[in-house]
Amino acid sequence: MALYTLNACRKCSLFLCFMLMLQASIAQPDMPKTTAWLANHIQELGGRAVLVIFRDGKMIYNHAVNNLSKRQEMMTAFIARRQGKDPDEMLRDFNSTTRQPIASCSKWLSAALVMTFVDEGKLKTTDSVGKYLPVLTANGKGYITIGQCLSHLTGIKTGSLKESREIINNAISMEAAIEGIAKQPLEGLPGKTFHYSSAGLQIVAAVLEKISGKGFETLFQERIARPCDMTGTDFGKGKVPLAAGSAWSTAEDYLHFLNMILNEGMYNGKKILSRESVIEMQKNRVTKDAVIAYSPAEAGNWGYGYGEWVMDDASGEKRSMGVTSPGLYGGFPWVDNALHYAGFLFTFNINFKGRNERYMELKKIIDEYMRTR
Repeated sequence: MALYTLNACRKCSLFLCFMLMLQASIAQPDMPKTTAWLANHIQELGGRAVLVIFRDGKMIYNHAVNNLSKRQEMMTAFIARRQGKDPDEMLRDFNSTTRQPIASCSKWLSAALVMTFVDEGKLKTTDSVGKYLPVLTANGKGYITIGQCLSHLTGIKTGSLKESREIINNAISMEAAIEGIAKQPLEGLPGKTFHYSSAGLQIVAAVLEKISGKGFETLFQERIARPCDMTGTDFGKGKVPLAAGSAWSTAEDYLHFLNMILNEGMYNGKKILSRESVIEMQKNRVTKDAVIAYSPAEAGNWGYGYGEWVMDDASGEKRSMGVTSPGLYGGFPWVDNALHYAGFLFTFNINFKGRNERYMELKKIIDEYMRTR
C-alpha cells in the first residue's frame, strides 16, 4: 500500500511538473531574436537586465539575464560599501520583482498623477503656477503653465541634472525646494525653450500638495500605485520626493502602469485616467521653433509630451504611436499604440553611450515579432 502510494505521488508530481512546463511554454512565446539580443548586449546593459512585455491582457514575455563581469562586480561592491549597503545584496541577480531606483522613468508616473487632478477638474494644464505658488510669481515666473512644467518648457535655467537634483535633495521641505527653483534665472521664453530637468515636475508636485493638502507620496499611492497594483513602487525615503526621478519600482510593477497607459487609462476594469488625458500626454509639445537648451543624448531626436518622450513625428493635435520615459540607470519603458503592446527593459547601468541606438534596435526586433502575430 505504501509503495503504491509512493508511486502514485511520483506520477502525480511528474504530471504537475509537465503541466507547469506546458503552462510556461503557452504563457511565454518563443522570441529567440529578442532573447539572443539580450544575451549579446548584456555587458552594455550593465551585466543584469530584465525584459517584460505586455500584450492582449497579459504579460507574454518575462526574461532575465544575469552575467556581471568581474569589473562590474568590483564596481558594484565598491559602490555598496561607499553607501553603507550590503555588497551581497546589491550583487544579487535581477528578476521581474527586483526593486531598484528607476530615475527618470519616474517622470511618466508623476505626469499621470497630475492628470488625475485634471480629470477631476481640480487643475488645468493651462493654469499658471503662480495661481497656486506665490513664490514663483514673486520671482517673475508665475505665468509659467502646468503644461509647460510637464513638458520641460518652463524656460528656467537649472544647470546640470545633478545640480537641479541637488536643489531638491538638499531641501528640508517641498516649500524650500520650490523656493530654490524659483530663484533660478530664466534662460529663454517659457513654452519655447526646452530644458530636460527636474524643475517643472517638482513645481507641479508642489501644486498637487497645495490643492490637496496631502503629501506627494500619499497622493501617488492613492491614485496610481495602489489602483494599479504597484505594491513595490514608491518615491523613496527622502525628505522631499523628487517627482522627476526618485521612484523605486520593479519590472512587473511598472508593466502594470504601462498596461494602464496602453489601455487608455483603464486597469483591470478600473478607470485610473480618462482616455482624453492619456492622449494629451502623448502629444509632442516641443514645437519646431523651440530652442533646445538641453536634451540627453539617449533621447535622440524624439519630441516630448507630458512626462514622456514621443518616438515619432507626432505634433499638435496628433498623438504619438510610440511613447517612452527612459531613465539614467538604463531603464527603458515604452508603449506602442500601433501594435498595441508595452515593454520594459529593466537595468541598472549609468553608461549611456549608444543607448538610443540599442533601445531602437531592441524595439525593432520586438515590433517585427508583434507584426507577425
